[in-house]
Amino acid sequence: MKLIKKAMKRTGILIISLFFFISSLILVGYDIDNFEISKNLDIFYTLFRELNIYYVDKVEPGSLVKKGIDEMLKSLDPYTVYYPESKIEEYKLMTTGQYGGIGALIRKSGEYVVVAEPYEDSPCMKEGLKAGDLIIELDGKTTKGKTTSDISEILKGQPNTSVKLTIRRPGIEKPINKTITREIIKIKSVPYYNMLNSDIGYIRFNQFTEGSSGDFKAAFNSLKTKNNIKGLIIDLRGNPGGLLIEAVHLCNIFVRQGQEIVSTKGKLNQWNNTYKAMNSPMDTSIAIVVLVNRGSASASEIVSGAMQDIDRGVILGERTYGKGLVQTSRQLSYNAQLKVTTAKYYIPSGRCIQALDYSSRNEDGSVGKIPDSLISEFKTKHERIVYDGGGIVPDIVQEPVQLSRIASSLLDKNLIFDFVTEYCLKHDSIPPPKNFNFTEDDYQEFVEYIKNKNFDYKTKSEDELKELVDITNKEKYYDLAKGELEALKQKLSHDKDKDLNLFHDEIKQLIKEEIVSRYYFQKGRIETILEKDKDVERAIQVLTNMEEYKAILSGAVEKKEGSVKK
Repeated sequence: MKLIKKAMKRTGILIISLFFFISSLILVGYDIDNFEISKNLDIFYTLFRELNIYYVDKVEPGSLVKKGIDEMLKSLDPYTVYYPESKIEEYKLMTTGQYGGIGALIRKSGEYVVVAEPYEDSPCMKEGLKAGDLIIELDGKTTKGKTTSDISEILKGQPNTSVKLTIRRPGIEKPINKTITREIIKIKSVPYYNMLNSDIGYIRFNQFTEGSSGDFKAAFNSLKTKNNIKGLIIDLRGNPGGLLIEAVHLCNIFVRQGQEIVSTKGKLNQWNNTYKAMNSPMDTSIAIVVLVNRGSASASEIVSGAMQDIDRGVILGERTYGKGLVQTSRQLSYNAQLKVTTAKYYIPSGRCIQALDYSSRNEDGSVGKIPDSLISEFKTKHERIVYDGGGIVPDIVQEPVQLSRIASSLLDKNLIFDFVTEYCLKHDSIPPPKNFNFTEDDYQEFVEYIKNKNFDYKTKSEDELKELVDITNKEKYYDLAKGELEALKQKLSHDKDKDLNLFHDEIKQLIKEEIVSRYYFQKGRIETILEKDKDVERAIQVLTNMEEYKAILSGAVEKKEGSVKK
């Protein structure tokens, strides 16, 4: 009896909270059967009570309830998410693009976490933290075995609070202690913009958070007033989206006032809205190419889809992610938040970008193969045919760039990262990104560096051959083809030295990008990546050939991967 009383006392607050939670839901009701709500919540309450009293090990109420909530929401869609008070910095980052923290990217390195990239002018940069610093203690406690999420949660926190780090820096024997005061960290929505040549401007846009369309507008205004700009590349690749209204404001820069951009439709009338360009545009005639890939989602798809539907710009790249669901934030008790899907959005042609079949997704969650039976035809302003079914299919479809297996392995094993850390110990500075040259001698130094390092990989050819061998064994044909299969295995077996030479240019470029980022941060990395960017090269071709550009938007050409066909 004492055991039961003790357990009941421990859960008293939780029970009261659940009671009020249940009561509020029953009072709301809407069109759902009130009895079903009360019955199932009562089952949940009694089940949790029995678990807490009788389960053999101690139950952690907070983590157990959160796991239950997470799994429940996951059954609805991937975007309805619960944020307890402890995760509120993640919620702030998602909606505002800012959070309290030290301002650094971190990654796993063996049993510890390493600083991958300090943000420019961030608290950690001011205190002298560098990429390659291994975080071995936080506030006097070891970080060994901790995940990047564990460490990130400790590093984030309220501005003006401090955190003590003990780091191990390559080239320095003794650990270094740092006390860093957290500040508001604002992630740049426009990390880079510039003229690529005398006529073509470029703006990299990373996220649709509060005020981000204003950042974009300022960048475009700067390019427009200082140059004789004739064409613009808007880079939305990897942009996960964000606030719908920011997408509307961004489109408004280039389309006439009153033009419909997107509409939303939900279960409740309050979520049914039509969003139009409300302000006078800055430029309705400049030629535009929008770059997208399978990581371009949500608000990125509103912009690219609307620009395509009203024939305002050419879309170039890969099919986009396929997220046409609108989320709204709802305040919960105890400072928690719920990001809940309340509507779907529709672009001017009337199509919804949401992937119609959740089972047809790629590993990263983006749109996979959609059956033709689920796809409907729509038309743009100039009567071009476009489709729904999931994501935006670009006007010019580009094949995604695939890294070689050896390059992927060098990145995964942090060998490029670690080599660059040592490179930086020997070089106090480097020339600006456009003038920096990673020489052949430098590359040979890298080859020597990894000679005795432990890394391996399998090529796709080797994977396919292994599958073929397994099939021939199952079908009992292996003995008949053993000689030929063994000979083919020898021919296809990868050789590290050969691959270091074969994929020399690719690996060299990756090393150069990492080196430049150490001295010139994200802006320098982007500038270096653009030197070899095939999508950007193709976009420049389109913007310098107005005949092709206008033909695409008029529907006089048909889509073809990598180009357009008249």
